[in-house]
Amino acid sequence: MSNDAPGTSHRNHCPHCLWSRHLDRNAPGDRDAKCAGGMEPIAVTVRGNGRWVLVHRCVDCGRLRLNKTAGDDDTLALLRLAALPLTMPPLPYQRLAE
Repeated sequence: MSNDAPGTSHRNHCPHCLWSRHLDRNAPGDRDAKCAGGMEPIAVTVRGNGRWVLVHRCVDCGRLRLNKTAGDDDTLALLRLAALPLTMPPLPYQRLAE
């Protein structure tokens, strides 16, 4: 892994498992959160400039946060997260044939 990869200088999540810690309350870096719960990566989204962003949910209080991905984040972990909705269709597959 390279510390020269984009986004690594202000990382707030593990580049391997993508988990974070609930430390910020309102603004990135404010460290005002009293919770300190684990922030589970639950999804990825893409901003208008094509940049992938992690969606984290605190396992203790439920707060959602968006966090930029970094250039050395585990690509397979990001792809697994992006494909997760495909493994949980909103209705049974059997109904698609009807």
